[in-house]
Amino acid sequence: MKVITIENNSGIPKYKQIIFSIEKAIKNGLLKKDDKLPSINKVCLEFSFSRDTVLQAYDELKKRGIIYAILGKGYYIKSTQVSIQQKIFLLFDELNIFKEDLYNSILFNIGKDAQVDIFFHHFNPTVFNKLVDDANGNYTKYIIMPTNLPQASSFIKTLPVNDVYILDQTNEDLKSYPAVYQNFAKNIYEGLQKGKSKLKKYNKLIMIFPGFKEPVEMKIGFEKFCFDHSFAHEVISTFKNREIQKGEVYIIPNDRDLVSVIEKSKTQSLLLGKDFGVISYNETPLKKIVENGITTISTNFEVMGKIVAQMALSDKKEQIENGFSLISRSSL
Repeated sequence: MKVITIENNSGIPKYKQIIFSIEKAIKNGLLKKDDKLPSINKVCLEFSFSRDTVLQAYDELKKRGIIYAILGKGYYIKSTQVSIQQKIFLLFDELNIFKEDLYNSILFNIGKDAQVDIFFHHFNPTVFNKLVDDANGNYTKYIIMPTNLPQASSFIKTLPVNDVYILDQTNEDLKSYPAVYQNFAKNIYEGLQKGKSKLKKYNKLIMIFPGFKEPVEMKIGFEKFCFDHSFAHEVISTFKNREIQKGEVYIIPNDRDLVSVIEKSKTQSLLLGKDFGVISYNETPLKKIVENGITTISTNFEVMGKIVAQMALSDKKEQIENGFSLISRSSL
């Protein structure tokens, strides 16, 4: 059974002809799952190819999830889904409602000819490193959310440099990679500036900033705004055991803290938007209706997903700052 055929004068690169031949053999039923492919040496000898040419073809098929390798034995058919042109490794920090919007947007915009495998590192450097290491060489593209993990850049740099895209947060160590990211310091500064006329009605601005998951740039932007516009302010790491004082505004990146503040206001018989204010980070459908509406500063995760999907499909190498908005509601 002849699996690989080559036309010397076709103008099509030889490694691509190897790929097309294997795809055709799969479609025609000549190759089935777990069937062994001709060895690299055999293909080299038959067609007078260099090892690099055959390796390039086999590596691309491996990245797409069509073949797999067993050390010392050779290459085998892993999947007969040859329509999959891109196999994408997607690494998120965690799944929540706005990250779900981001994920769904990526899936919608990536199209049916791509397979997306999603993983979560849960802000754990060891898990992050293992997932990146396991994925290395098995995907055509790597879309990664490094958050503020220490040494994330050193792990990412082990991946094929031209196939990596950074999502949501970037930093100086990753500036050479294409990215779609939020500018947290700028966004919170400008968001508060847009709400400045309402904030002037309050006595003090308080940011609840645990600092574990939240980008430190949020705190930097908040403090700069307060200094520049002479607002009394405070940054606290936890809301636990705290009493809400009338005239305070809470800037809350974490939704668990948002729930705690609203629950506390009930026990103190305080009216949100009148006795005290709240600005939450990241828009969700529920914030439109909770307590007659929660004011939010938020990026557009659907747009972020669309941009990174289009970049990955077109091999664009850009760094794009995703837009944000202040959505003013009755909590302020």
